[in-house]
Amino acid sequence: MGNRVRVLVAGGGWAGCAAALAAARAGVQAVMCERTDMLLGTGLAGGIMRNNGRWTAAEEIIALGGGELFLCCDENALHRNLDFPGHRHASLYNVISLEPAVRRLLARAGVEVRLETRIVGVISDGRHLEAVRTHEGEELEAAAFVDATGTAGPMGNCHRYGNGCVMCMLRCPAFGPRVSVSALAGVGELAAVKRAGHLGAMSGSCKLPKASLAPELAQRLSREGVVRLPLPEPLAARSKLGLKACQQYALPEYAESVILLDTGDVKLMSPYLALDDLRRIPGLENAVYTDPKAGGRGNSVRFTALTPHGPELRVEGRENLFCAGEKCGVLVGHTEAIVTGTLAGHNAARVAQARAPVTLPPQLAVGDFVAYTTRVFGTPTGQSQSFTFAGSTYFERMQANGLYLTDPEDIAGRIRAARAHGLFT
Repeated sequence: MGNRVRVLVAGGGWAGCAAALAAARAGVQAVMCERTDMLLGTGLAGGIMRNNGRWTAAEEIIALGGGELFLCCDENALHRNLDFPGHRHASLYNVISLEPAVRRLLARAGVEVRLETRIVGVISDGRHLEAVRTHEGEELEAAAFVDATGTAGPMGNCHRYGNGCVMCMLRCPAFGPRVSVSALAGVGELAAVKRAGHLGAMSGSCKLPKASLAPELAQRLSREGVVRLPLPEPLAARSKLGLKACQQYALPEYAESVILLDTGDVKLMSPYLALDDLRRIPGLENAVYTDPKAGGRGNSVRFTALTPHGPELRVEGRENLFCAGEKCGVLVGHTEAIVTGTLAGHNAARVAQARAPVTLPPQLAVGDFVAYTTRVFGTPTGQSQSFTFAGSTYFERMQANGLYLTDPEDIAGRIRAARAHGLFT
């Protein structure tokens, strides 16, 4: 590891990968621990980028010097500039090719990736973390830490707040349950409260293998990128809309239709649908679920471990611990994870180097997003609503405040006006 100061990132999802890249870019030795054998977490079942205000956020982060992951998604995009319910100018990345591409990106940046490394304890003097302890008893010291462990699972939460473990992409039975570094450090965490008073929310989509679709449907999906199939009236399930983590897409079209997206595999835009019902839809007579394995019964439960923090994403009451992704609130989406991960990793590196952390300029969409969601964290609004650049209340705020731009030149000009170009380089 040499003599350079070290930043340790817990969690290898989108937020963790962004944090590790940002820390390495800032000149420290970045180590990322991921408890499973793959990176990207729920991004392995994702695929949607650059839709609605996420276009603005991606271009801002690129101009700020932290856009490698967005460019990697662009390079692995199967479809670009798609419009479908709730989405404008969306790109769909290939969930099969992107994970190894991100591994190569991290390797080129000098990030040490430790797979199948589950953190189960911390060593701390109270406000300052000194090391983490792995499930094998190894102690990993660092000057600063980023908690990007997410909020989905563990299995107990899926049983308590959902329909039980359905073997989602997180694979808790195989690799052990998610453990929050912030909670291990003694930080009290919150949970989202949904409309019916239930805690957490279900992931909003499932995956099907393209080979299980009727050949003509699979060909159409590969050609067009998105296919909308009407549901027979008895199957229209409006009551499921309130279960979705991504409430910006709780639209009538998703109750009345099955919407399929080509992400290498097939993304089914529904939290779950009974397999027998799914097979009643023409073209899906042979459909099977790959994620979650029991997608006919339910999906993973998220947002049950939200970490109090400040606008620089430093965890409340801890000097050298930062948080990113869903740990920062009811934040939905890969773009949101990359934005917060980039800021958290950069600031962890600054603290490791005995420099003060920074906040993002408030005149930028990404700066306003972090400041606003931090401000409402812990309030009824912050716990009952989801926040995303792609829709719902925050996208409305973006548009009302003139923050939603789609011309890269306009975005670059705003970055220059904020004197923030290359902030993360």
